[in-house]
Amino acid sequence: MKWILLALTGLLLSGCVVVRQDEVAVKRRIGKLVGDPVREGAVVYNPLITTVIKIPVRNINKKINLDIPSKEGLTIRSEMSILYRVDQKQVKRLLREVGENFEEDLIAPVFRSALADVSAKFMAKDMHTGERAQIEQAVKALMMETLTDKGIIIERVLMKRIVLPATLTAAIEEKLAAEQDAQRMEFVLQREKQEAERKKIEAQGTADAQRILSEGLSESVLQFQMIEAFEKLAESNNAKVIITNGKMPLMLEE
Repeated sequence: MKWILLALTGLLLSGCVVVRQDEVAVKRRIGKLVGDPVREGAVVYNPLITTVIKIPVRNINKKINLDIPSKEGLTIRSEMSILYRVDQKQVKRLLREVGENFEEDLIAPVFRSALADVSAKFMAKDMHTGERAQIEQAVKALMMETLTDKGIIIERVLMKRIVLPATLTAAIEEKLAAEQDAQRMEFVLQREKQEAERKKIEAQGTADAQRILSEGLSESVLQFQMIEAFEKLAESNNAKVIITNGKMPLMLEE
């Protein structure tokens, strides 16, 4: 009797699982899915004829490394991430039509096909620029066309790392260096142009000043200044002898 009680107790304990808050559990009895999915809590079942399948419904990050084609026919190494979750309302349908290994049997193949279709429309260099976001959105849209009806919701597709062929990387680096040299030369030329313009303005200002000065020192002005000088000499108490030709005085002190 004691052994029977122990056996029954062990049977009951082995027929109970705990479903966490980020999981959904479905019972499979004699090969058939039964009952409604259980979101969280304890699930009691008969282990002799029933199993409990637990499926996570939280966001999952699936990482995939693969080679993808570019528009010009190059092969690009990539490190990708798929952020997805399972729609708990369609868990039974997903298990029935795909099975428990849906990540490898469904999500990964659909992703590889979608990524290859999209990447083949873009140049390799575009995968290092702002076109990356466009590629991610296009891959996500293609995947959702197939996976949404299966109960898989794609949150994001991320191109985490792109490794271009060495020859293309060198060509891009040379192009960037040439563009930087061109920008540097443009800056130097602009600076020289500004300096030349400054010197031109400075020279023009000097020439204008000399012209104004030469125009201002006319004969009549010089004669007027000479008269003023004579008047100041006449007011002086010292005797002076002034010799002039009528234009420029020569003063001799006694």
